Amino acid sequence: MIPDESPMLEVTTRSVVMGLIFCAIFSMAAAYLALKIGQGIEAAIPISILAIGIGGMMSRRSTILENVIIQSIGANSSHVVAGAVFTIPALYMLGLEPHWYQVVLTAFLGGCLGILFLAPLRFYFMEEQHGHFPWPEATATTEILVSGQKAGDQAKILALSAAIGFVYDGLATTFHAFKEKITFEAVALGDFLSSHFMTLRALNTSAVIGIGYIVGIRYAAVICAGSFLSYFVLVPLVHAIGDGMQVVLPPGSIPISEMSIDDIFTNYVKIIGVGGIAGAGIMGVIGAFPSMIRSMRAGFGGLGAGSGQATQEIPRTSRSLSGKFILVGIVTALAAIFLFYSFGLGLEDSFLYAIVGTGLCAVIAFLFAPVSARAIAIVGTNPVSGMTMLTIIVTGVVMLSLGLKGEEGMFVVMLVGGVVCTALCASGALASDLKIGHWIGATPQKQLALKFVGTLVAATFCGLAMWVLSQQPPGQGFGTDNLPAPQATAMKELLSGIMGTNPAPLRWYLFSLGVLLSVVLRMAQVPALAFALGMYLPIQLNVPVLIGGFLSWLVSRKREGEDEKKTKAGNNRGILIASGFIAGGAIWGVFDGIINTVIRYSTQTEDLTESASLFTEAKNSLHIMSHETINGPVGEITSIVMLVLLCAFLVWFSRRAKPDADMPDLGDH
Repeated sequence: MIPDESPMLEVTTRSVVMGLIFCAIFSMAAAYLALKIGQGIEAAIPISILAIGIGGMMSRRSTILENVIIQSIGANSSHVVAGAVFTIPALYMLGLEPHWYQVVLTAFLGGCLGILFLAPLRFYFMEEQHGHFPWPEATATTEILVSGQKAGDQAKILALSAAIGFVYDGLATTFHAFKEKITFEAVALGDFLSSHFMTLRALNTSAVIGIGYIVGIRYAAVICAGSFLSYFVLVPLVHAIGDGMQVVLPPGSIPISEMSIDDIFTNYVKIIGVGGIAGAGIMGVIGAFPSMIRSMRAGFGGLGAGSGQATQEIPRTSRSLSGKFILVGIVTALAAIFLFYSFGLGLEDSFLYAIVGTGLCAVIAFLFAPVSARAIAIVGTNPVSGMTMLTIIVTGVVMLSLGLKGEEGMFVVMLVGGVVCTALCASGALASDLKIGHWIGATPQKQLALKFVGTLVAATFCGLAMWVLSQQPPGQGFGTDNLPAPQATAMKELLSGIMGTNPAPLRWYLFSLGVLLSVVLRMAQVPALAFALGMYLPIQLNVPVLIGGFLSWLVSRKREGEDEKKTKAGNNRGILIASGFIAGGAIWGVFDGIINTVIRYSTQTEDLTESASLFTEAKNSLHIMSHETINGPVGEITSIVMLVLLCAFLVWFSRRAKPDADMPDLGDH
């Protein structure tokens, strides 16, 4: 779109600063959401919309190349967070709390490694294979950037919905102006289900409703079906079998006859869901194995692609990092990883483990980097969880053979997995960013150079968010209903089994049942990972996902006599509103975590700051004011009414959208 000789502004103070700010904000929001509901956020589209909208308000309108740079830097938030959140929380759940700097270094070094391993393949994927892949995520983002002012107008809608999500979730989750968790007891449904040892709950937050809208009715229905199997079939079944038993059946600590619905779900049914997640991830790698082989072959071939250009003038839009820079960068990154494993883990005699761990990171990341890029290019999703599980299995077996086991072994294996996971996420996301730049006419060299800066910022704020969320009160941390962290839980169970710290026969039997269930689901052509996530996550998280999916269907269905462009316009606006709900709700979740951490540490040191004191008083005041009604029928009805109003706003405001032939169809992506 932009020719080589164009003098258009690209890397400016504005583009870099805005990109880094968006990167920091979305890193914290993405970490919270991924831990809360097992679903991250794709930051590229909302960042592109915000960049265009904010740039249009300034005295000099931002150029399209500046906006490419802004989204390229900001999009680091998604993949760096995904790599860290899939692995690091497992250490907290195992009681092996990493230091903040260890989380940051794991994410940063892994991100750098992924960038450096994919950079030599830029010419192969972007130019030699141009036109061979659909690039769904890159296509959607490019259409937004090209649409310019049209997308800029959408920034107001995104900002409005984010503000609504921020306020709504704050009132529900922190100030308790209405119930955060709806149990339907006020409408008799809750009592009827509980009499049959069942339950139906819904988390009353805008962020989860928004997630459900984005994923759509089919995927949301599959996720919720997993919850219905857990809470309407398996929990009552376990209760019926164990109701007359007085013995304790591990991993439970009391007889089943004395357990509540949540006790049975946590001790038995949830483990089946974890096995299903692990089985689905591994099957994803097995199913993609032929494509992986082709990707690896193409990757080796692509390493030498474009080398003939070295003796001629290289156009601006084809300039990349030099081979010397990439080689030095890879050596530097691996040396830094080796030093991190040698001196940053606090292990004695760590030289051998550091050598082996660094070697495994290098080999696995190098082999799987083109796989991640190819997967993003074809289907827009990255099978990173399965590849990370494979990394943990291989690393665990190797470390055991070297005599490293127990807590130290799990710590090392999980940090190796964290580096590899982040590297693979970075490779896939970088491929998408480079394709956006290739279509529009950005300079690859500048995109790649700024990726390292964005990775550092994303790793820093992801580490900050994870530390804050790890400081929650007992019973609300990682692995609980408050922050389930499903992928990290699956990694934890897998690692515990490999290292022999979790030998309970029944626990592994239930885990194996989940693996077998994932195979059955695959045979039935049901998305196994989505179903298993539903089985693992508490039902209150999945019911609003289904509600959001239903709203998506309601907005996107064509009414009788309605123009098709009108329907598409409504769906486009609905996606923007849902994205705003997600961003606003997630930002409030991180904000609340920061405030609670400040209050907790200030109280412990008997030095409660004035701002923390005022926040506590306001929070307690509103909570006391509503305490008598919040848990009663009035509070329940109020919560249901608020949820209905939120949903009605989304549908009403979406359907009011006017057709615009120039706006891309976001629903297709």
